[in-house]
Amino acid sequence: MNPLSVRIGAVAIGRNEGARLKTCLRSLIGLVDRIVYVDSGSTDGSVEFALGLGVEVVNLDTSKPFTMARGRNAGFARLEQILPEMEFVQFVDGDCEVEPGWIHTAATALQADPRLGSVCGHRTERYPERSLYNRITDMDWRGKTGDVAFCGGDVLMRTTALQQTGGYVDHMIAGEDPEICVRLRQLGWKLHRLDVPMTRHDVAMLRFGQLWKRNVRSGHAYAEGAWMHRNSAERPWQSDVRSNFFWGLFLPVVILATAVQTHGLTLLLWLLYVVWMWKIAHGRKRTFDDSTVDAWLYGFFCMLCKLPCALGQLLYFWRLLTHQTPQLIEYKINPIMK
Repeated sequence: MNPLSVRIGAVAIGRNEGARLKTCLRSLIGLVDRIVYVDSGSTDGSVEFALGLGVEVVNLDTSKPFTMARGRNAGFARLEQILPEMEFVQFVDGDCEVEPGWIHTAATALQADPRLGSVCGHRTERYPERSLYNRITDMDWRGKTGDVAFCGGDVLMRTTALQQTGGYVDHMIAGEDPEICVRLRQLGWKLHRLDVPMTRHDVAMLRFGQLWKRNVRSGHAYAEGAWMHRNSAERPWQSDVRSNFFWGLFLPVVILATAVQTHGLTLLLWLLYVVWMWKIAHGRKRTFDDSTVDAWLYGFFCMLCKLPCALGQLLYFWRLLTHQTPQLIEYKINPIMK
């Protein structure tokens, strides 16, 4: 039972998260009033483990395409049934561990400001030293504190705010978290990032192919979010989509296609990528006090990932034109339950 005067529920989602799910669910025990775990066809004993902890389990219909948005909505709907007096809900991915003091700190912030719709904190990687890709992901989680435009999948949300939005968009295969933030802000709610640890994440990204798929999925999310809100005043992600197409596809094609005709002069345009990397590295050092090596590594990977992001955007628009049902783009390797 949580020690605060408000009733708090938690929704964890996952599929074959193995030992990561055990850590996740255990980190919530005693911090919230009720926990719902939403499973999407695990075969590693995840459901049995959750039930053994006394956690409420929702098994998604696996005949329908799984999305994290659909899982979050199903978990929240179940919480509304078993904890109707719930005021706040903590969403967390099954590969994350909630920091011990997070929910108390976040709930206190929501109580103090009735205009806040959601609060987030700092997510970090549990094993940044295991691969270069983990290390870059850990850097990617760092964000400015204070009032923000977006929160991620780990977030403490005010129940009434979530209800006003109508929930997450079920069919989105990625990017459902920033998308709902757009609608929260349109409804007049504020979003805030506290300068405190929130969760520890295990991205478990050890291969280049995983990085590639993850960024294809990100590109798909950019394109879908931009298309969904193309007529809004804010027009979010429009610049991201244009940037990915320009740096990831258009400029490389122009350079290579014209290299012979220009006797190699257009190859000098590759230097634009170096300038762009320097700009990102300089910004990282100034904003987050990264080391020079880390800042340049981050800039390099930002450049490298433009191509898979652009391809993910093309994939979304192709699916849109051909009326295909989006399928989740998996990048993780399923762990063994321990």
